[in-house]
Amino acid sequence: MGALPPVADGGVQRPRIGIGGISIESSTFSPHISGDEAFTIRSGAELRAYYPFLDDGRELAEAADWVPLTHGRSLPGGAVDPETYRRMKQAIVDGIRLHGPFDGFFFDIHGAMSVVGMEDAEGDLAVAVREALGPDTLVSTSMDLHGNVSETLRDAVDLLTCYRMAPHEDWLNTKERAVWNLLARLRGEHGGDVLRRRPYTAWVGVPVLLPGEKTSTRLEPARGIYAELPRIEALPGVVDASVWIGYAWADEPRCQAYVVVTGDDRELIAREAERVARRFWEAREEFVFVARTGSLDEAVERALAPDARHPYLISDSGDNPTAGGAGDVTWTLAHLLERAELTGSERTTLVASIFDPAAVAAAVAAGVGASVTVSAGAGVDDGPHGPVRISGTVFSITHGDPDAGTQVVLAVGGLHAVITERRKPFHHLQDFRMLGLEPTTADIVVVKIGYLEPELYDLAADWTLALTPGGVDQDLLRLGHRRLRPGVYPFDSSGTPELTAVVVRRGEEESLS
Repeated sequence: MGALPPVADGGVQRPRIGIGGISIESSTFSPHISGDEAFTIRSGAELRAYYPFLDDGRELAEAADWVPLTHGRSLPGGAVDPETYRRMKQAIVDGIRLHGPFDGFFFDIHGAMSVVGMEDAEGDLAVAVREALGPDTLVSTSMDLHGNVSETLRDAVDLLTCYRMAPHEDWLNTKERAVWNLLARLRGEHGGDVLRRRPYTAWVGVPVLLPGEKTSTRLEPARGIYAELPRIEALPGVVDASVWIGYAWADEPRCQAYVVVTGDDRELIAREAERVARRFWEAREEFVFVARTGSLDEAVERALAPDARHPYLISDSGDNPTAGGAGDVTWTLAHLLERAELTGSERTTLVASIFDPAAVAAAVAAGVGASVTVSAGAGVDDGPHGPVRISGTVFSITHGDPDAGTQVVLAVGGLHAVITERRKPFHHLQDFRMLGLEPTTADIVVVKIGYLEPELYDLAADWTLALTPGGVDQDLLRLGHRRLRPGVYPFDSSGTPELTAVVVRRGEEESLS
């Protein structure tokens, strides 16, 4: 990104910029409901501190008067409770009306929020924000590449960008880019011209919907497609270029891939958006899972093979809480407990995790070293399997985790099952070590995840992505989507899309071939 451009004649010397949004990825196939308890609400100084590029003394911080309003962020989960959404939306709108007017607004969202009873939650939120801001405020939007860019969202904002890496190692860089783009437009020669400061947006919907585990930017063809974006962004007349994979575990018409290029040269951005969209479409059958896949039994057999390398990691992908799974599906743990090779004393297996506050309380009451029998899990999602019965020894009790609350480990021979009070993803080695478990010396580590986050990726001597059931099942065709647009691959392969860019500048729409 480099340094901000100097303030040009007509540019806004020190703009007032508001900050707000809601961020959650929510599966409509999970019975989990994300209510007030799911969200961390930040406002004022706490919200500003969430963005280190706005720390005192940083260039972006000093370039504007920042007015952080309110932002709600949740771990992925099920669809949002309508009243929870309404309250967060109203807080943002009220903040805009109370503290406005603004020259610019940083709209920080995910793009895959589902709300019970709605089919385009971010579009609804964007319209409400636009109505509160008025037509003249420039809105820059940062998103996850697993979000969706509906026509409603597209037409309510001015600048769009999203992550370029999966796993999302560039999440913070993306938010900084969104803010940089916003300031650059406000400071530029068109800053005083409300219409011309808005770039054009070239938008192409690509009727492909694939899980993130098939579209990791570590592998082709996603790696090559995303490598195009910085080159396009560097062209004169272009502000930003982005590709959205879309969100596979919501059954809504907006769910598919998108290519968006913004800039001042309408013909150029349309041509580049269409070129990338065609490349994405033509590669649709080339996307493969980021690792070897198989059933859970196949994954375990590989891990137990004489020549297996350890630690061997197994992704319990169907109930991945960081993709929207409930996090308490017991199907995998129940099957692992039936394997004598895992519950014997010859090897160590770590299984993370399920949440069940009653089971945790029972283990805490028994104490470390005690023998217990508990029924755990499936309190939210009992579709694949009911509660699992665990008879073992309380290996450890750990209090005070900000996400999980109290955590217990029950040892059944060499199998160590992690049970938490609340939902928690296990992405870091410290998540295990704080429980007295050492993943680097374990034989098998089973985690509710899809593609491995960086520390787990480095940990794995080998791994299998197990195609297990749950609200974020990787086998999309067995989930039962019913409301996608016609022609979305791989659900419908009946036609070939035109992939023609729609070019808009805040609702002034035209098609360029």
